Amino acid sequence: MRETVEIWKEAFQEAHKILNDFMTSPSQIEKCTTFTKKIVETYRNNGNIFICGNGGSHCDAMHFAEELTGKNRLERRPLGALALGDPSHVTCVGNDYGFEHIFARQLAALGRRGDLLIGLSTSGNSKNIGLAFEAANERGISTIALLGRDGGWLKDKAEHVIIIPAKTSDRIQEMHIKILHTVIEAAEFELFPRTVSVSL
Repeated sequence: MRETVEIWKEAFQEAHKILNDFMTSPSQIEKCTTFTKKIVETYRNNGNIFICGNGGSHCDAMHFAEELTGKNRLERRPLGALALGDPSHVTCVGNDYGFEHIFARQLAALGRRGDLLIGLSTSGNSKNIGLAFEAANERGISTIALLGRDGGWLKDKAEHVIIIPAKTSDRIQEMHIKILHTVIEAAEFELFPRTVSVSL
């Protein structure tokens, strides 16, 4: 019978292996560097960033957005970002059009050419994110997908894709939030090179 201490050790060992495999892969690091460039390009061209996901990935989307509009590490101007899917919008569109349309319809209302859409899906098979990518493509909005497992069918829907080849949603989400935190840090470095980092 497994002991609690073994569960803790195995969880950390698994997370460590996934992170180590990712960080030692030149192709994965190259994809992350491209992610940084897309964010920097969006803001330098006065665009905004939209991000969407379901469940825990929606929480990560909100987390990402508030660190752009609010603060991450630097004292700098706010950066335009919004996590799609506020409750009143979701219940309205979900009731009238279907849950699969919640992100696409909000993006169609708010997104403009030159903006950037980031979709988070641990399965790679979220229909509402796929429809959001389609809406973005129709409007000249760039797309990035952070996915898991084998990438699902969403890997063919976005312009730029980063896949975490882990088996469970918790490990995938842990890597997604690490990537999101790091891409903000890297983008801030490019956008605000003379700004002082402040630790809270």
